[in-house]
Amino acid sequence: MARVLSGIQPSGQLTLGNYIGAIQNFVKLQDEHECFYMVVDLHAVTVPQDPAALREQTESVAALYLAAGVDPKKSAIFIQSHVPAHAELGWIMTTLAYMGELERMTQYKEKTAGKTSIPAGLFVYPTLMAADILIYNADLVPVGDDQKQHLELTRDLAERFNKRYGETFRLPEPYMPKVGARIMSLDDPTKKMSKSNPNPNSYIALLDEPDVIRRKIARAVTDSGREVKYDPEAKAAVSNLISIYAHCAGVTVEEVERRYEGQGYGQFKKDLAEHVVAVLEPLQKRYREIRGSGELVRVLKEGAERASAVAERTVALVKERMGFLPPA
Repeated sequence: MARVLSGIQPSGQLTLGNYIGAIQNFVKLQDEHECFYMVVDLHAVTVPQDPAALREQTESVAALYLAAGVDPKKSAIFIQSHVPAHAELGWIMTTLAYMGELERMTQYKEKTAGKTSIPAGLFVYPTLMAADILIYNADLVPVGDDQKQHLELTRDLAERFNKRYGETFRLPEPYMPKVGARIMSLDDPTKKMSKSNPNPNSYIALLDEPDVIRRKIARAVTDSGREVKYDPEAKAAVSNLISIYAHCAGVTVEEVERRYEGQGYGQFKKDLAEHVVAVLEPLQKRYREIRGSGELVRVLKEGAERASAVAERTVALVKERMGFLPPA
């Protein structure tokens, strides 16, 4: 089976965008692939985190994986820092990368714009991400558009290592569904829906109460006119809402357009809210059960053991090929 690797940072509440763009794909892929799904807490601390909030959000993200249908019998679910080999290979990848490559990273430019004090961890973030992928020799990596550049760097670093030290790493490919790979903000359709957005009305959190969801969708920006039509260029806001509807209702974009032909935005938004609520209510119920049962500790322990068995073999091979002296 092809191997899949992905992860989500435990910074802020997971959103509907995370669910549609990432976690739904985690669930689909696990039936026919060998899957490793992390909570990437080492990446989260590239910027300061409140310790109590980090612990809570790390557990929350892992529990949401389970609540959404990621099966620990099929997939290894674990915390990144529970597999120390990630940090070790991350350092090795840093020695292979060039300053210019890291300076060109679009996300680095965006996150450091206007800042004078820039954490070194933010600069080398892509090399740790490369290590996360290569340590499992992943074939497929579910990514959004904003992460494609990081995956390209990962492939470059893998090729560079293979040429210097011998064939070691597979070159990973991106896994990107055609629709819904990037769910946009409810208040600005030019920006990705983000859990780090300071405006809570810009996103739907997976744990939002039903009435909160209804209110946020009612307030979501739309375009001029009344036509419910999918046209990302001319009607970006409505196209984003149509994409959310299609995923939550399990229908095509064309079917959404047909249902609301000549009806305007009002009824469309009301129905959209109910479809979102219908998807998230059972997930929230399962989430509360998981958090109260204590099963998460066992799942994460077993997941880290499965991940470590693969990761440690990879690092041992890398160090041997680079000429490191093995321990006595």
